[in-house]
Amino acid sequence: MRGFRSVRAKAALGATLVVAAALVAAGIAVLWVLRAELVGKADLEARLAARDVAAQLATGESYDGLELPDEETPVLVVDEEGRLRASTEGLEAVHGTGDDGAVPARAAGGGDGGGGNHAGPADGDGDGDGDGDGDGGGDDDDRNGADGSDDGNGPGEVSDDTELRSGTATVDGGTADYRFASVEATTPREVSLTVHAGAPLTTEQDAVGTVRTAMLAGLPALLAVVAGATWLTTRRALRPVEGIRGEMAAITASADLSRRVPVSDSGDEVERLARTTNETLAALEASVERQRRFVADASHELRSPIASLRTQLEVGEAHPGLLDVPGAVADTVRLQGLAADLLLLARMDAGERPPETRVDLGGLLREEVSRRRDPVPVRVVIRDGDGPGPGGSGEAGGHGGGRADGGSPGQGGGAGESSERGPGGPQEPRGPQEPGGYAVSGSRNRLARVLGNLLDNAVRHARTEVSAVLRAEDGHAVLEVSDDGPGVPADQRERIFDRFVRLDDARSRDDGGAGLGLAIARDIAVRHGGTLEAAGGAVFRLRLPLAG
Repeated sequence: MRGFRSVRAKAALGATLVVAAALVAAGIAVLWVLRAELVGKADLEARLAARDVAAQLATGESYDGLELPDEETPVLVVDEEGRLRASTEGLEAVHGTGDDGAVPARAAGGGDGGGGNHAGPADGDGDGDGDGDGDGGGDDDDRNGADGSDDGNGPGEVSDDTELRSGTATVDGGTADYRFASVEATTPREVSLTVHAGAPLTTEQDAVGTVRTAMLAGLPALLAVVAGATWLTTRRALRPVEGIRGEMAAITASADLSRRVPVSDSGDEVERLARTTNETLAALEASVERQRRFVADASHELRSPIASLRTQLEVGEAHPGLLDVPGAVADTVRLQGLAADLLLLARMDAGERPPETRVDLGGLLREEVSRRRDPVPVRVVIRDGDGPGPGGSGEAGGHGGGRADGGSPGQGGGAGESSERGPGGPQEPRGPQEPGGYAVSGSRNRLARVLGNLLDNAVRHARTEVSAVLRAEDGHAVLEVSDDGPGVPADQRERIFDRFVRLDDARSRDDGGAGLGLAIARDIAVRHGGTLEAAGGAVFRLRLPLAG
């Protein structure tokens, strides 16, 4: 029973049923057309025979002198009163003509005209009406009806109408099916007669029966061939799918994500399925490897501050006077920031999307700068219009050795108006102050996290100043954060965005964070439809699409 639920069985059964239905419909149509053609041929034969005999009667030919067809085309002639006037020799009974009462046996007493036909009783005047007056009709008063009118054919005419019927006839003791043609004719003496001529349907029945038998005999064999061919073709087509299934089962059992499913060169959907499966396995392998690295790096990063904090607490417990409270607090803050970064990364990897709102990026930048207490001034420039304005893009900073990735945003207190802050305190703001000039769609908290991480990274490596320039370009808000410290080497500009990456001169944890700041910033930018890149030297460029 399980085998009938397979794709091969379903495909074979479906194809067989469809072909069977098509063959049955085609067979019925062929038989119908064949029968119609043969019946039409019989109709034509019967019509010609009937009209030929009717034409002889219309020319005044006597019943005994009629030239009737042979026994294969039975003919009988009856008058208006249903009396038999002539019939084919050997014709014993007719059914289906409408004149079934005109039994040829009634003419048994008549003479044989020698023309292969039986004639009705003779009346001595040659008109066959039995009254001997030679007028070809019955009583004189009734010949043309009560009013003397005649609605039939004129003398010596044959009706243009031919009536076709199906019936049976018995000839020489054998009964068969016929198609009868009935034609009315009027003799020159105004005697109305009806000629019934039949054409046998034996040929039609034999042909239809032969074709039907052949179809019924060949149908099972043909369906068996279709089912077998479909089964084998489907089996061959699905063989690579079984290989894919087997390899996937083996991968699941072994947990070895480096294995790949076999790929055929068929160029069909199965090949595309195998390639897509391998791409999925590669992405899954990369994800698992990234997760393993993440867990290992997180464990390593957490171990150091935890161990340092434990050591300080143990020393404080043994020697209270030697307890380094500021150091313990700093380690705790660093540990808290690292845990927050790890939690944020986990949420983003899980696909969490906070509610989106319309955020004024310029106002958010001024707010972030105003609340910070940095050792170097941060110069904010918000340009008006599309594209760089006078004064350049604010790309400051030098080029040189390594720089470190920043961690979580720095701690600062108080909120103020948009301004530059430096060692000397608040200064006059620069750039337009209109709210909503650089509106983007996204999470305000996460966009603030991006700005904070970029500023933290720049402040950590600046010598004297940090510059943040915001402008519009091609429907995007472009923020460039730069400093005058050592730039990022060209070969490290992509690697610096990897998680837990710190460049060589920043390996000391006293110099920076855990290597998550820029990675978090880029992830947030990408999830907001933007980009974040190291544009060269000490410049980081953030691009976010402006809200419509």
